[in-house]
Amino acid sequence: MRYRIDTVAAHAGRVQPGTSTPVTPPISLSSTFLQEAPGRYDTHAYARVGNPNRDALESTLALLEGGEHAAAFSSGCAAMHAALQLLAPGDHLVACGDIYGGTYRLIEQLVAPIGIRVTWVDMSDEPAVVAATTDATRMLWVETPTNPLLRIFDIASLSGVAHERNALCVVDNTFATPVLQRPLEHGADIVVHSMSKYLNGHSDVVAGALVCNDEVVADRLRFIQRAGGAVPSPFDCYMIARGIKTLPLRMARHCSSAGALAAWLRKQPAVEEVHYPGLPDHPQHALAASQMTGFGGMLSFVVAGGLEAASTLVRRVRLWSLAESLGGVESLVGQPALMSHASMPPEVREARGVRDGLIRLSVGLEDVDDLQDDLLQALSPR
Repeated sequence: MRYRIDTVAAHAGRVQPGTSTPVTPPISLSSTFLQEAPGRYDTHAYARVGNPNRDALESTLALLEGGEHAAAFSSGCAAMHAALQLLAPGDHLVACGDIYGGTYRLIEQLVAPIGIRVTWVDMSDEPAVVAATTDATRMLWVETPTNPLLRIFDIASLSGVAHERNALCVVDNTFATPVLQRPLEHGADIVVHSMSKYLNGHSDVVAGALVCNDEVVADRLRFIQRAGGAVPSPFDCYMIARGIKTLPLRMARHCSSAGALAAWLRKQPAVEEVHYPGLPDHPQHALAASQMTGFGGMLSFVVAGGLEAASTLVRRVRLWSLAESLGGVESLVGQPALMSHASMPPEVREARGVRDGLIRLSVGLEDVDDLQDDLLQALSPR
């Protein structure tokens, strides 16, 4: 039976059904498991290949995304690298230009050097995406909403472009989470998550995941997972499952507070731009409303005065935490040019709209009026 997403989340991490099963599952820390005879065992032989906590988390992740298969990894970057290892030298990758700096670094410095040709393209321009593809294209890499400009791309349309070339469409769903967006239902082949962010939700675990429907793709991803060994610990899996239990509730609060702050920031004299898909004049607002059930807890804005003005503001805040990452219960502020996107060359950042004065906000669960008051005092002239 397929349950609705709130129900799936509330039961996250259950190891197995049964009257004797603990409501809160135990953590299985063993690195190895008894075998009946050499090479004969029930479910698990060695924890790198699988353990009860990881099995339960992966099952939950697949249900959340409406997929058939999931694989958990030791970080979001490890999950992305596993997906990119589906490509071989001579293949062609088309990736969205507005993208997380760590993804850019991974593709440019680890994927391209092994002989995979990469084309960066504005994926809001479908004719440009179509023109960028070739007979050698094997994957489209999509991030929506994007980090840090909160742009929205049409998953169904881009999946169609990929499939015309017999390529895979991979969607990074970290910002939206399956509560707000389910890319597989729009035609995507693989969904990527940094579980360090909203899925865990408490800024105390680093992990990643891939979800898909195709059994052949899933088998290859699982082989990469167990052969490469970049897997999360049983405790990490337990913690993420614990966080998922409150994911729908948290996302509702993240969305409402981010929307209120985005509307307020637009009225501030020192703010030049606000990027949030929930704003009616956001260029992809209608698209976001059609493929998402909420607009998310992330927003960014440009402060007048450039790099130094932005650096001053993020040092002035008192309640917002100046830190990397996002998606936790506490609100975080960052300056992409010097933090999340510092690995991008300045000219690349500028060409893609990541201005020096850009500030990214991960809106947490605090009282929204307190968050607004803190931003007001940081924005006010001294």
